[in-house]
Amino acid sequence: MTTSGTGTGTAPPTREQVRKAMTARTPRNYITWITLAFMITSSVASLRAAPTMAVYGLAAVFLYIVPALVFLLPTSLVSAELASGWSGGVYRWVAEGLSKPLGFLAVWCQFAMTIFYYPSLLGYVASTFAYVINPALASNGVYVAIVIVVIYWSGVWVSSQGTKTVAGLSSAGLIIGTLIPAAILVVLGIVFLGQGNQSAAPMDASHLLPQWTGIASLVLIVNNFLSYAGMEMNSVHVNTLRNPGKEFPRAMFLAIGLVLVIFILPAVAISWVIPADQLSLTAGVMQAFDAFFANFGVSWLTPILGLMLIAASIGGMLTWLAGPSKGLLTVAREEGYMPPFLQQLNKHGVQQNILVAQGVFTTLIALLYAFIPDVSSAYWILSVITTQVYLIMYLLLFVAAMRLRRTAPDHPRGYRAPALNVLCVVGFLASVAAMIIGFVPPAQFSSGSVWTYILIVGGGLGIIGLLIPWLFLRLRKPSWRQPAASAATTDEGE
Repeated sequence: MTTSGTGTGTAPPTREQVRKAMTARTPRNYITWITLAFMITSSVASLRAAPTMAVYGLAAVFLYIVPALVFLLPTSLVSAELASGWSGGVYRWVAEGLSKPLGFLAVWCQFAMTIFYYPSLLGYVASTFAYVINPALASNGVYVAIVIVVIYWSGVWVSSQGTKTVAGLSSAGLIIGTLIPAAILVVLGIVFLGQGNQSAAPMDASHLLPQWTGIASLVLIVNNFLSYAGMEMNSVHVNTLRNPGKEFPRAMFLAIGLVLVIFILPAVAISWVIPADQLSLTAGVMQAFDAFFANFGVSWLTPILGLMLIAASIGGMLTWLAGPSKGLLTVAREEGYMPPFLQQLNKHGVQQNILVAQGVFTTLIALLYAFIPDVSSAYWILSVITTQVYLIMYLLLFVAAMRLRRTAPDHPRGYRAPALNVLCVVGFLASVAAMIIGFVPPAQFSSGSVWTYILIVGGGLGIIGLLIPWLFLRLRKPSWRQPAASAATTDEGE
């Protein structure tokens, strides 16, 4: 048995040697590319946004297709090329293409966004479950807080069991809670129209484009860019595939198709049965199912569909718990950017302490959201700030991809995106546009000062997106680095 290279005159093992040694000892729990496609889809698409777009009727198709062309397609194809050549997710891509500190900034921005994503998502779960058991509970702050806290910490426990557990549950959640309900919604809508019922929204060609109302229309289109955010997030799981170079692009292309179908068809189907002025933006999906089931005399199915929608949301949460935190762990160990406490793993090789630390902030936000009057508008501003932070990651991603194509043209890639530079420029400009629009005050802020809003959003962007990661970089210590451990965890807990 050989030593690990710590003795006199023996060179320390390289990261690749450590990785191969661990691979030889650790059984790999592979997942299929279809499972990964479901994970990607689950982290991006849901029926939650359908009511918002159903208000626009047939124009919802345009409002989803344009952002798909200028944001979804560039993000997906560029991520597919990078993931097929470099494992490790956005940190590895930006670190190789630009620098390691910028790689840390990219993965931090991806991670920080999720802190405010979970209360929003689980608030939707709480309102949907209330619709099943008692609709009056949806406005009860104590009830909402309890649901958010209980489901989040249950998700942390599930995520701590390893990626394969998360993959199975998120895939099941997507099928049960998104694909099946979406199919039912569309089929019922077609039957509803086929029976001679009049569509609540006009379906003629003159309504294919939304009415132009100036800056408000531009805000609407650009905000939909971020409906597709997260396509790159599950790339940290690329080495759980048997043939990453070929299988990850397949997973990404399947996910693109599923995402577009899930976003567009249910939104149009809802517009057939619920008039825009009667549509609830939070419970619109349940409204549509209730109306369809009442029309066909099977109203008893409404609560069952509500539970299925909840399953999809929880599956999406699990993929977000597993992805960004794992990317943060990788850079924390390799470069010592975070203290040892946050680098610790449980017996399944999962970054449980990072999830717990994140959970503390999520719990505090949930409690504030539930108990402090008028906190919803402040929470909305915080959500805008974290969206802005997330866009920093996309800007770095597109620049890094162009530079890697130029500086490492011969690096092995399982997939090469066509017209990569064009895709990156389009994606970069779309991200810049979304960031600029984020500084436009929404209607909810109409009574406040525009400059106050801009200062709040800009200040939050500077603190969360730049100051906090800079402090991690500034305060790090050489003793925090665990590069060999990082290489080992690549093959553990998968």
